[in-house]
Amino acid sequence: MNTISIFGKEVKREFLFIIILTILYAVGVLGLLWNIHPQFIYLTPLNLLVSVGLILINHAKWTRPHIIFCVLCFLSGFFSEVAGVQTGIIFGEYAYGKVLGFKIWDTPPMIGINWLMLVYASSVSVNHVLNDKVPVIAKALVAAAGMVILDVLIEPVAIVYGFWEWEAEHIPLQNYLAWFLIAFALCWGFQKMIGNKKNKVAVALFILQFVFFIILGMNN
Repeated sequence: MNTISIFGKEVKREFLFIIILTILYAVGVLGLLWNIHPQFIYLTPLNLLVSVGLILINHAKWTRPHIIFCVLCFLSGFFSEVAGVQTGIIFGEYAYGKVLGFKIWDTPPMIGINWLMLVYASSVSVNHVLNDKVPVIAKALVAAAGMVILDVLIEPVAIVYGFWEWEAEHIPLQNYLAWFLIAFALCWGFQKMIGNKKNKVAVALFILQFVFFIILGMNN
């Protein structure tokens, strides 16, 4: 169903989901900037789960390839980070803090959820901007570039709030290169397995991610 009944009134589901996400991220920004509670940051995994949950619920007409892609995207993102943490070869030398929750092989599974969320949101956003006549590789390149730009905004904020820390004084360039290559591969997979799907909730989420980290970055 495309609508949800609230107090007897029919509301478009995607509109309601966008409102929920906007409130969620607004509360996140205010909670962190005002430092309302030292444990507030540890709600981050819940934020990620709600975010990815709402965009996937709003995904139209699930098929087996769609489900397979989401599982593969989560696993690819997670194990890329496992390899990165364990070897330091992929992204550089870094370690995760406690913010993203429990860890397996020193890597929080939530980072796999984050990869799935960003790949889906960036790829769908590109689908809203570029029509289905644009080659798959071009869409994947644009989506991956968008993810790297977002990562540039995420990194300084993540370090301040203890998501992870780098051994080097400055974030290594290889981190962004690796992000781009992995993101490109996953965004290409999205276009091949899911295709020209539209999802306004995912677009709103991608925009909110930029706004969220821009605001926090300006105030830290």
